[in-house]
Amino acid sequence: MHHELPEEKVFKDPVHKSIYVKDRIIWNLINTKEFQRLRRIRQLGTSYLTFHGAEHSRFSHSLGVYEITRRIISQFERLGDSDWPKEERLTALCASLLHDVGHGPFSHSIEAVFDTHHEEWTCRLLLEDTELNRVLRGVSDDFPERIVSVIRRTHEKPIVVSLVTSQLDADRMDFLLRDAYYTGTHYGTFDIDRILRVMRPHKGRIVVKESGMHAVEDYLMSRYQMYWQVYFHPVTRSSEIVLRQIFRRAKELYRGGWRFDSLLEPLKRLFDGEMTADDYFRLDEPLVQTQFMMWTDEKDPLLADLCRRFLHRRLYKYTTMDEPDEALLDRARQALLDVGLNPSYHLEIDYPYDLPYHIYRPGGDSGPGAQPILLLGEHDELTDIADRSEIVRSIAGIHRGRHHLYYPEDMLLKHRDRLPSDIRRLIGMA
Repeated sequence: MHHELPEEKVFKDPVHKSIYVKDRIIWNLINTKEFQRLRRIRQLGTSYLTFHGAEHSRFSHSLGVYEITRRIISQFERLGDSDWPKEERLTALCASLLHDVGHGPFSHSIEAVFDTHHEEWTCRLLLEDTELNRVLRGVSDDFPERIVSVIRRTHEKPIVVSLVTSQLDADRMDFLLRDAYYTGTHYGTFDIDRILRVMRPHKGRIVVKESGMHAVEDYLMSRYQMYWQVYFHPVTRSSEIVLRQIFRRAKELYRGGWRFDSLLEPLKRLFDGEMTADDYFRLDEPLVQTQFMMWTDEKDPLLADLCRRFLHRRLYKYTTMDEPDEALLDRARQALLDVGLNPSYHLEIDYPYDLPYHIYRPGGDSGPGAQPILLLGEHDELTDIADRSEIVRSIAGIHRGRHHLYYPEDMLLKHRDRLPSDIRRLIGMA
């Protein structure tokens, strides 16, 4: 089999202008059914309910991560840098293309309720009997394991891992630019060409030339803006809460032996905790939204109401609290019970710092992608960017957002006169 396609394939892309595929294996991976499934999973989950343009898929993001990785590697090869292991090119390209293939529908909400993890599913889809696995084994029998080792961050060459997972990786660079483009929030953009020009392989890791510090500051600043303006947006958090409650209620009913009028097979398997790779393949956002539409007629009034809220965008309202007053919240829960509402669903407090990762973590932190961004000086000395940049230091401080209290305003309004005055004040109905 020829390793290269007779003619380079070009995908038009609004973020990178063009995405180039010359390797036959990349083309074959893109054409597997498991990779094509990513067209049916949105990159930003429920954000489309806040930013109506955010309909882009994990498919286009995955292509974008591949393209950034391809550009970084071709620059390293053009520089003839001996610190870049040339033989790892294909491993890095495949890992960057496939790093998100295990994402489920509305991934983070499903993970929170069912304790699944998209990274584990990515590995299963690469190692089990799938089209992806067959294409990867066409390179060599151990090639699927090599890709998995990059995704699990155990690969023997950390430089390959850091292309896909680090504080300055192809994944983050693509999702910031792509999410900024599709949400229409232009403060999320930064000069990626400049960053790619100043990246260097150095002693087993990727560093940035000192002269490129400002380009990295720009990238971290756009990360900061996107986190607070898009990813942590309180309306998006409201839609995530309603979505999580749908899954939680359905799981509760299922465990209690409820006879659903409708329960699609892949969701039943999810509830049983017995999903095969094929079940997971079938679990996509159109399927979940179809199930929600069916559940709007379900006999359980709570599940039906939550599904209507999600589908018709009748989300929970919120009020902001600086510090949660536990005694007051307990009284609020009791007050909801007294008027016939369900406080474990109809009152939820959201702590904004349960979120994936901070904007930048200086050296010494543990966890995925915790290695600091290092600047390479003229005499090969390395410095954590946080030690050199005032800007990075100021945005690296944990910006603890305020707490939000979410509730169905329409339901509480019906019982307004029966709620104690301090509870009315708490939810802005005084």
